[in-house]
Amino acid sequence: MDTSATHTADPRSWVESVYERLAADDEGRVCKAIPDQACREVPGNFMRMLLANAASQVADSVASAKTTLPWLLMHLGAPAWMTSLLVPIRESGSMLPQLFLGAAVRRLAVRKWIWVGCALVQAACLAALGWAALQLRGDGAGWAVLGLLVVFSLARAGCSVAYKDVQGKTIPKTRRGRLSGWIAAIAGALAMLVGLGLGMLPDGASSHQMAALLGLGALAWALAAWLFAGIREFGGATEGGVSGSDTIVGQLALLRDDAPFRRFVLARALAMGSSLAAPFYVSLARDALGQAIMLLGIFIAIEGLAGLVSSPVWGRMADRSSRQVFATASAMAAVLSMLVAAWSWWNPQGPASAWFYPIAFFALGIAHAGVRLGRKTYLVDLAEGDRRTAYVAVSNSVIGVLLLATGALGALAATWSVAGTVMLLGLAGLAGAWMSLRWQEVSG
Repeated sequence: MDTSATHTADPRSWVESVYERLAADDEGRVCKAIPDQACREVPGNFMRMLLANAASQVADSVASAKTTLPWLLMHLGAPAWMTSLLVPIRESGSMLPQLFLGAAVRRLAVRKWIWVGCALVQAACLAALGWAALQLRGDGAGWAVLGLLVVFSLARAGCSVAYKDVQGKTIPKTRRGRLSGWIAAIAGALAMLVGLGLGMLPDGASSHQMAALLGLGALAWALAAWLFAGIREFGGATEGGVSGSDTIVGQLALLRDDAPFRRFVLARALAMGSSLAAPFYVSLARDALGQAIMLLGIFIAIEGLAGLVSSPVWGRMADRSSRQVFATASAMAAVLSMLVAAWSWWNPQGPASAWFYPIAFFALGIAHAGVRLGRKTYLVDLAEGDRRTAYVAVSNSVIGVLLLATGALGALAATWSVAGTVMLLGLAGLAGAWMSLRWQEVSG
């Protein structure tokens, strides 16, 4: 039998075949908004970007500031108030620097190396967290975790800025949404598998188990860096970068002069509890149910599942009214947080807590997905062009600062009562849901 065809086949043929299935590229090669020379590299770049981002999101899941890191702090005996700083540091640290990094990144003709370098920094941070799990305890361990999270988040900001530019240069405009969808689906499925694997471990969480989990995240980031380095990116324009610091100062006047935008920012700020409350759910569950590593695995799996199953539903609803999606999801997260706080006061260690806390965490994940999707869709629909860019820059800057301030206040409140902090976040979320009802309708 002649097998020469097998040996001489184009090694890229299987990549193109998979790409055509995933991207539904039955219209021929559609290369909108990318250079002609990049068109022939689309299948390979699509697959590398898909796998690299799926690996990075798996790393984020197994080292999540909402699940794994709160668990780690409690395991190491760090003060409870440090838990409230995890999500603010993670979110604001990856948000605020983007204003200042954007112009610097755009001065480089090839930007993928920024992503690769920042990915390796994040891998090193997770490896260092694994070392801390083995070697440190108490306040010192807590400060080490927070410090490494700061570095991790700053590196994440570099990845975020570079990714937008690299994707814009290598993936056609009509295929970017499909790429993001497949990244979320694959990452969610892999995170669920990791979480379920942990859920099969019956013993209490040990330092070696925590270190192994963080080491897995470090390896995933290293794999992502290697995959992303293989992307074929052609040099682009290096002029036109505007200083983020100069831009933001001039655009802050939008908060004073643009009433619809001001109402949006205020409601978004009040609804931050949909994200900030998650570590406290984990803390309350661990106090009630113990420190078995299987419980952490359940929370990791639930976090991946919630976004995976709910985002398509919220997305269809947001096409009709992103305002109503935001209001509904914010109210859902707020009421849920108040219910969790009340449960922890009235039934802190009852047998029903074994099912209550996982279900509550799943419901919070669904609500947060709606809050996130609703606000993003609303902001895109609220304005166009340069004004939309200004809205994103100002709102991200304001929320980044408020996240840090809220985290500090939450740290103070957590020294009084973790459940009380969750209740306060719920009340603020209700106020945000009510305020969003005053937004003008911009969808549909």
